[in-house]
Amino acid sequence: MSLLFAERPLNEIHDAMLLDLDGVVYIGSRAVPAAPEAVGKARAAGARVAFVTNNAGRTPARIAEHLTDLGVAASPEDVVTSAEAAARLVGERHPQGSQVLVVGDTALRQAVRRRGMRPVSVDNESVVAVVQGYSRQMTRDLLDQGALAVRRGAFYVASNGDATAPSEWGITPGNGSFVQVIVNATGVEPVIAGKPMRPLHEEGILRTGARNPLIVGDRLDTDIEGATVHGASGLLVLSGVATPLDLLAAPEHQRPRYLAWDLSGMNHTHPKVSREGRRTRCNGWTVTVTDGVPRLEGAGDRLDGLRALCVAVWAAPGVDPSGTAAREALALLGW
Repeated sequence: MSLLFAERPLNEIHDAMLLDLDGVVYIGSRAVPAAPEAVGKARAAGARVAFVTNNAGRTPARIAEHLTDLGVAASPEDVVTSAEAAARLVGERHPQGSQVLVVGDTALRQAVRRRGMRPVSVDNESVVAVVQGYSRQMTRDLLDQGALAVRRGAFYVASNGDATAPSEWGITPGNGSFVQVIVNATGVEPVIAGKPMRPLHEEGILRTGARNPLIVGDRLDTDIEGATVHGASGLLVLSGVATPLDLLAAPEHQRPRYLAWDLSGMNHTHPKVSREGRRTRCNGWTVTVTDGVPRLEGAGDRLDGLRALCVAVWAAPGVDPSGTAAREALALLGW
């Protein structure tokens, strides 16, 4: 997989934008500076927008309210959370009225309740499933109860497996890190409801009626891999978790089709990256690979340099994407 050329803005090529939230639209309590205007422009161009998040800690209504406060118009129907996807997985397996032990916040409990099941916080013989989601107030008691139920044989679902989450303080432990507490205690791996698995993006596609969605995110292992799972185009933005070095080292199924600094990239054209023999070019930048060693030279938009470097490294056998030469090239670009 390689980066694509787009001579028209992506909001004209794709009929819907499925946007991750953390690290893309906002980071903690602050909007990513480009995001409110970018969402408005995409909608004005006729693209439909859904906010698709692995965060199960808040309800769609609260997320929509937060988005609106940040200048991004949103209704609860525009928001698809991993809590809803997780509750759906349990509801498809167990009848209404079943007891589900919720290791997470109110939003996850409400999602379980909307599916007609009974959320509980203490294990007992009637608990048929454990659903675990991100919570800033995760307690030892909840983790203990979840582990007891999973060890007893309850169906185990995690809203998502993200090891980290961006915050206003930096990168902090995500739901996947807390999931590993129960996994380590029981030896049981959960079924993952969120990205990169299919349920979240499928719901976003259904809500928008998309035929050709663009999946936008800041993580390679969830957002971009999720796009690959769906056979959709993925736009990686560098406003959140993924770094240029992560991008160079990405396996094929985690490589985006487009690359941008931030969410404004969904409203722009994207330059052509061409390869001729050992040379890869993007606007003013050229990467030459000799004996597995990439050398970057040129000038201009450093994102174009990163585009050329990625395509060159991905295409050339024997290149160490984390090696000295690759790091020197990134340093030349300011990373």
